[in-house]
Amino acid sequence: MSVVSQVILKADDELRYPSSGELQSINNFLKTGKQRVNIASVLSENEKKIVDKASQELWRRRPDFIAPGGNAFGQRERALCLRDYGWYLRLITYGILAGDKDPIESIGLIGVREMYNSLGVPVPGMVESIRCLKEASLALLDEEDAKETAPYFDYIIQAMS
Repeated sequence: MSVVSQVILKADDELRYPSSGELQSINNFLKTGKQRVNIASVLSENEKKIVDKASQELWRRRPDFIAPGGNAFGQRERALCLRDYGWYLRLITYGILAGDKDPIESIGLIGVREMYNSLGVPVPGMVESIRCLKEASLALLDEEDAKETAPYFDYIIQAMS
């Protein structure tokens, strides 16, 4: 949910007009709209490149994942990993567009550790994969956009750690 929606719902729940501080937060949200859309565009347009680069880096750091007996050994298992990487990248764009980490939490993080544990997927490996996605993504952005984007990756990393 965007800052605008949150402010409106909160004010409505309390039967009042938005406060000046809330209106300022909406103003700040709107001022950064173009930047957030541009970041989301870069990430979505480069999804394959980002996922490929991130997965190559992960396999370099953790060759045991793709070795016989590893969680990403075999074509099917590797394809499932890449699918998840794309899903997390898309989740990041939702948070960036909303200007809030709430979509990341509500859509993608509730129960994620339990799910991966039940599937036998090592959560530390998923954390490392998000770090690789972060590095590959930020490399495509200028310094200001990278600074805006990094906390969304860090939020997922922290939630999984």
